[in-house]
Amino acid sequence: MIDPSHPIAKLLKEDRRYKIDAYAFVFEALNFAHTQLGMGAERAAEPEPEEDEPEEPGPKEAERHLTGQQLCEAIRQYALEQYGYMAQCVLNSWGVHTTSDFGEIVFNLIGIGQMRKTSDDKREDFDNVFDFEEGLRQSFKITLPDA
Repeated sequence: MIDPSHPIAKLLKEDRRYKIDAYAFVFEALNFAHTQLGMGAERAAEPEPEEDEPEEPGPKEAERHLTGQQLCEAIRQYALEQYGYMAQCVLNSWGVHTTSDFGEIVFNLIGIGQMRKTSDDKREDFDNVFDFEEGLRQSFKITLPDA
């Protein structure tokens, strides 16, 4: 169970369109993009210092950034790897029906400080990246293990 004071718990009460599984899946797909697909351009981290908190000296840790289109492709690949032919059904059960929904989820997470964006990132970057039927069902391939 999620701590009721956690920002995601508050978000789930305010925006009931998506299940918590959808938010967790986006984080997992982002990790998959970085670790398995090698996606994301490195850029210097731009932490937002708290008003009363002095900025820490020393080098800033680099973070890897994906565009909305790149994240959608990583999500598509991760969904197929995790759920196979049922990927579209699973995502739909969480309230996700189009790539635009991923944009809503990501920008909800940005709004509560759980993800970051650059000045170039827009919610619209997630619109119409791929069609769910084509990208999650028609592109699914059954592969047999080597004999």
